[in-house]
Amino acid sequence: MQYELKINGQKRTVEAEPGTPLLWVLRDEMKLTGTKFGCGVAYCGACTVHLDGTPSRSCQTFVEDAVETDITTIEGAKGRIAEAVQAAWREKDVVQCGWCQSGQIMSAIGLLSENPKPSDAEIRDYMDGNACRCVTYVRINEAVKLASEKLEG
Repeated sequence: MQYELKINGQKRTVEAEPGTPLLWVLRDEMKLTGTKFGCGVAYCGACTVHLDGTPSRSCQTFVEDAVETDITTIEGAKGRIAEAVQAAWREKDVVQCGWCQSGQIMSAIGLLSENPKPSDAEIRDYMDGNACRCVTYVRINEAVKLASEKLEG
């Protein structure tokens, strides 16, 4: 079946079977490989993208459910908040193996879009659905706080 999707601001047509996870459409059909496969059951957050600005797990979002939404992947993450998060990630040297980082960054952008000045507890709660195999949670938390400070200044 053919679907028209709006991905990173561009309309794209894709051929996929109903029930195909958006993750596989993005990675295999659109070649947007920044979104990672981690667990396939929406637990780890590696596949996080934004649907209409809200962080969503693309491994459990079917392609037909993403029609008529604005899909943003890590490749399309732009704007003031995304730039602050990405700069903070570099400054705090968050990345170790890197597998989870696109999902972590997309969730952090979502958090700061909703709550520009989150407390440590709010950061932990919001980011709780994103697993990091390398356990860089302290640096992730610090980076989110730094991004929040950058947005204030």
